[in-house]
Amino acid sequence: MPGFPFPILFFNGKLSPSKEFQWLASGFLGIIVCKIVYDLTGSISFYCFKGYQKLSSKQRVEWNNRGFSTFHALIVAVISFYLLLFSDLFSEDSQDTLIINRTSTLSNTILGFSIGYFLTDLAMIIWYFPALGGLEYVLHHGLSMFSMFLSLISGQAQMYILMTLFSECTTPFVNLRWYLDVAGKKGSMIYIFNGIALFFGWLIVRIFLFIYFFAHMFGHFDQVKQMFPLGFYSLLTIPFLLATMNMFWFWKITKGLIKTLTKARHSQ
Repeated sequence: MPGFPFPILFFNGKLSPSKEFQWLASGFLGIIVCKIVYDLTGSISFYCFKGYQKLSSKQRVEWNNRGFSTFHALIVAVISFYLLLFSDLFSEDSQDTLIINRTSTLSNTILGFSIGYFLTDLAMIIWYFPALGGLEYVLHHGLSMFSMFLSLISGQAQMYILMTLFSECTTPFVNLRWYLDVAGKKGSMIYIFNGIALFFGWLIVRIFLFIYFFAHMFGHFDQVKQMFPLGFYSLLTIPFLLATMNMFWFWKITKGLIKTLTKARHSQ
């Protein structure tokens, strides 16, 4: 097929011109939406937040970048939550198709949209490196895009990809913490409450959810083994690497929360 010349992409015959167009369109949409939200964040912040005008040029870039990061997180978290819990797409007995092979137009679209976001964010991280994040962010985004790309073109393991995308719901709390810090509100109650929400949110969706992720995967290992080889080994390794990174960041979040609560207690 002209659009995808590599042999690895022909493992299950799921490619077609209409699907290629849908994937490319959703990825392109993700890039365009990032650009629009980036510009809107800057325009709205300029007129609504006095402190924005005092920021350095690099801080403004990160401020706007976190705007489309938050927007993406909210969109993918809501849609992933719907697909995982409220639709019957991944219900055990809803279809004859193996859970590992189930897809829908909405799931394909949100994966393509998210690839567009991660590609845009990664490009900015590299361009402004290391102002927007270090090598751990490059690794995280690279692994995420690779996993979503494989899942999208193969039509496999989308349930597990959506679980990891749902964990993006902690991103708004991370971004709000940065916004409050830059705005000089580090000692405010909203900063403390946001830190507590981030701690419990991270614990639930990036620690406990990943435990469920691995439990579900090994509970359905007879299906997982039927995946194409690269997808199978990627599913065994990449989530483990992401979970390790989540544990590392959770340790840093915990240290930061303890420090903030201790400082708040001493200031009373």
